[in-house]
Amino acid sequence: MKEALRQSESCLWTSTMLFTWLRLVRLQHKAVILLPIILTGLAGFSYVKEWVPAWSVALMAFFSTLIPSIAEALDIQTHVDELKRLAAEYKALQDRFRRLARITALGNVDEAEKALAELMDRMDVARSSSITPPQRYFDDARRQIESGHYDFAVDLSAGEMPSGKKLD
Repeated sequence: MKEALRQSESCLWTSTMLFTWLRLVRLQHKAVILLPIILTGLAGFSYVKEWVPAWSVALMAFFSTLIPSIAEALDIQTHVDELKRLAAEYKALQDRFRRLARITALGNVDEAEKALAELMDRMDVARSSSITPPQRYFDDARRQIESGHYDFAVDLSAGEMPSGKKLD
């Protein structure tokens, strides 16, 4: 079941890329919540007005009201929810495809073909969202995967570490 292994690897790359992107989107979401509160607080303190020019206090107040509007327009919360859902779905599919190739395919061929068709249907649903991460997250995922972050010792030959290095 080479196709199941191929799909498992594809899901590994996609889920890794999505989880990497999700980290930044979550950070952006937190910043969108906290920055307006902090800027409003700073603009309201009277001693800040003595230390900085009046135009900078006005800018802090302006940005504290602008940031939530921008976040709403960009729909950041939806991105967090969708990325969480898709990353988890691709990770689950990765495991299911791997199990299919390593366990189910060793039994009844017709049953394995049926299971593959069902998993491909799930994959089609996951792909239908057409979410496209920026290229840098693909590059980050490649570095993580190729450096052995997702290798399991149980899958490696004796005497080899998960990173691919040989034990002395």
